[in-house]
Amino acid sequence: MLFDLDGTLVDPAGAITGGIGSALAACGLPVPSEADLHRMVGPSLGTSLRDIAGVPEDRLDAVIRNYRQGYRRSGMAQSRPYPGMPEAVERLRREATVAVATQKPEPLALELLAVQGLEQLFSSVHGAPSDEQAAAALNGKAGIIRAALERHAGTYDRAVMVGDRRHDVEGAAANGLDCIGVSWGFAAAGELEEAGAAVVVDTAAELVDAVLRVAENGPALHGAL
Repeated sequence: MLFDLDGTLVDPAGAITGGIGSALAACGLPVPSEADLHRMVGPSLGTSLRDIAGVPEDRLDAVIRNYRQGYRRSGMAQSRPYPGMPEAVERLRREATVAVATQKPEPLALELLAVQGLEQLFSSVHGAPSDEQAAAALNGKAGIIRAALERHAGTYDRAVMVGDRRHDVEGAAANGLDCIGVSWGFAAAGELEEAGAAVVVDTAAELVDAVLRVAENGPALHGAL
C-alpha cells in the first residue's frame, strides 16, 4: 500500500502554499492567486513554479532554495497529520507492507515524517531527488511509484495507491495500480473522479475499508503492498 504525503497523510497547514508565496516575493517575482498556489501542491516544485507561477528557468534555483530554507526552518513543524491517518496506517500495516511515494524530495520527506513522528509506520519512503533535473528524469509520480514497487518486488500480490491529486491517480495507472482518492487534500472538485480514482473517501475510517476492499479485488501484480 503506497501513500502520498502532503495532502494525504500530512496537512501542510499553509506551510507549502505560504512558503511558495513567500519565496516568490523574496525573489521579486509575482505571487499567484491562492487558488493557483493550491494547484501547486502535488506536482514537483520545479514543475509547478514553471507551469503555474511562470518562474523563468534562470530564477528557479533561487526560488526553490529560498522555499526549502523556510520549509525546514518552520514549515515542517507547522504541518500536522490529518485526523485519524496515523491510526489508519497503523491498522493497514498489520495487513500488508505500507510505504510512502511522494514527489517531495526524499530527504525532505524523511525529515517531515520524523518531525511528525510518523517515520516508524512505513517500511520505506520514496521521493524525488533534491536536484530538479534528476527529478524530471523520473517521469513524475509514475517513476516514484515504480521505484517503490521495485523496492518491495516479490513481497506482494496486489498494490494500491492512496493520494489527493490527479498525479497520484495517473502515476498509479501508469504502473497498473488502482488509486484511492482522499477528499481532504488539494484536488479541485471532481479532479480525482475525472482522473479515474477507484473511489474517493472522506474520512480515515472510510479509507481503511476502501484500501482493503480495493487491494483484495484489484489487479494482481507480482507478488500485497
